[in-house]
Amino acid sequence: MSFGALSDIRIVDLTQMLAGPYGTMMLADHGAEVIKVESPTGDMTRPNGPWHTDDAQKTHGGYFQSVNRNKKSIVLDLKSTDGRDALLALVRDADAITENFRVGVMEKLGLSYETLRQVNPKLVYGTLRGFGDPRTGHSPYAEWPAFDVVAQAMGGIMGITGPGPEHPTKVGPGIGDIVPGMMLAFGVLAAIHHARRTGTGQFVDVSMLDAVLAVCERAVYQHDITGTVPAPLGNGHPFMCPFGQFPAKDGHVTIAAPHQSFFERLCDLIDVPALKDDKRFASPELRGRNREVLEELLAAATSCFTKAELMQRLGGQIPFGPVMQMDEIAEDPHFAARDMIVPVEQPGSARATRIAGVPVKLSETPGGIHSRGPYLGEHTKEILRRAGFTDSHIDRLQAALPA
Repeated sequence: MSFGALSDIRIVDLTQMLAGPYGTMMLADHGAEVIKVESPTGDMTRPNGPWHTDDAQKTHGGYFQSVNRNKKSIVLDLKSTDGRDALLALVRDADAITENFRVGVMEKLGLSYETLRQVNPKLVYGTLRGFGDPRTGHSPYAEWPAFDVVAQAMGGIMGITGPGPEHPTKVGPGIGDIVPGMMLAFGVLAAIHHARRTGTGQFVDVSMLDAVLAVCERAVYQHDITGTVPAPLGNGHPFMCPFGQFPAKDGHVTIAAPHQSFFERLCDLIDVPALKDDKRFASPELRGRNREVLEELLAAATSCFTKAELMQRLGGQIPFGPVMQMDEIAEDPHFAARDMIVPVEQPGSARATRIAGVPVKLSETPGGIHSRGPYLGEHTKEILRRAGFTDSHIDRLQAALPA
């Protein structure tokens, strides 16, 4: 099935876990053909749940389904000569190959960027590693393995997140994986654009640490200009006030009203008009200087209302939003109208699995979720036939796979 703005792009994807697959998922969601090359044991997320209670099959856990929709799966043993030859055949007609192995793995397999570009000079070779690839800058940590929490810790975001300086806190979602995955998708697309214009492919390198630091751009210039070390400020902002989280009777809300007109409107709407005339809060600079006092006074006011009451008073009047839990998000009309929670077929269960939708909306070539995550090796014959392999050759390849 062809759809989307990237329907003429083919990606050979060797990535596993979350970071790389999230990036290639973004491409697949907009129509790129993503051929997920898996070992005989499959992506390391395949055995992970959660599972529906009636799922007797347990082949498609929520983790795998979420970031591998719209992809095709082929099984190759890249440690074997036949497996390497098959990958080389796939690379000849591909726009890009992506991998997130540790430094040196592809070289040991005889499948380095330098080798593959001899097969296809237009090939874009996208890598995603914890500390980058030595080709673009040799990190002293280049050989270290990394997961999301490592990237969050060393990339700077954990050091500015949490209730205070003594409690650095991991951000809930795996942004140490997801943000690098997004940057991988951008880098691969940029390089494909260049290759189609010039006929020359290139090496695309994304470090998880670099990607997280890029998200922390404010802390970089703050440290440089002020000479201070940015620290966690809870749910507030180092410069602007009011800007952050405030209590309600039944939960919490967020308010961002540092500008004069918004601040004055906020005071009226939550029944504390006297704060407008308090000289301590007469300007954005003074409000920032007296942030703790102002936040305490505003919290006393917001805590008199429920989230629904505050939505009624503040929604559409100032920058405002309730802190929503997933059960609330699942029933909220915004996410339904925007197709942001989408059901996919769940093998082994009578129930579909709902996963996050496609956030980038294109009017003429819309992306979408058109197929569940693939079974392990589901498309091996289809892909290898197209690459010129006979059925008997494919059968031999599959028979030789380690159990």
